[in-house]
Amino acid sequence: MITVRTQIKEIMRDCEGINNISEDFIEKLDEKVKRMVERACERAKNNGRRTVMGKDV
Repeated sequence: MITVRTQIKEIMRDCEGINNISEDFIEKLDEKVKRMVERACERAKNNGRRTVMGKDV
């Protein structure tokens, strides 16, 4: 698991009327985050770097 449920809950405090997170939400969010990290790594590699930077996202 990449994303942390408690950190998501902290973000959700600003969303009035939303209190719960379904398990499939966490799974889908993890998949999306993983793809973003993989793409950022590819971009860094294609630019001749070994460091992933904010601009790679």
